[in-house]
Amino acid sequence: MNAQLHPQDQSALHTVTTQTASPNADDILQRAQQYALTHTLDFSGSLSPIDAWQLIQQQHAILVDVRTNEERKFVGYIPQSLHIPWATGTAFNRNPRFLKELESKVSKDQIILLICRSGRRSSLAAVAAFNAGFKHIYNVLEGFEGDLNNTAQRNQSNGWKVHQLPWQQD
Repeated sequence: MNAQLHPQDQSALHTVTTQTASPNADDILQRAQQYALTHTLDFSGSLSPIDAWQLIQQQHAILVDVRTNEERKFVGYIPQSLHIPWATGTAFNRNPRFLKELESKVSKDQIILLICRSGRRSSLAAVAAFNAGFKHIYNVLEGFEGDLNNTAQRNQSNGWKVHQLPWQQD
């Protein structure tokens, strides 16, 4: 995809506009499902932040941020995302209410995209949700901040923020 980046305003909110036609939702989901087969995932699939944003813009999916309250507050969050922490606090204690909270906010038949800092916790949450009967549960690869680079820093090589997708910080 050929993307040109534009800041929406002077705040920390960022947007992406594309010069080519947006990929269709079925193609995006098919690629995500193929990724699941290739990587032997125990849930529906995984997709890139850019593909996730396309599905959200096209109103084909709901984004659920599974990071802690602290991460959202101090690092930023994606507007209009739901927040259901997979783990809580700075010790990352597993949230025993995660599945009940997810079920109270979204239908098991909806297309649900899960995102965390790097894609690891959201992958664990996707397995749990899929096993609990959520039929269309996907992990956003790279997460909000991306992978660590060779100097143990995030937000350098990949992730939602590096792709200049919408986010804001209080």
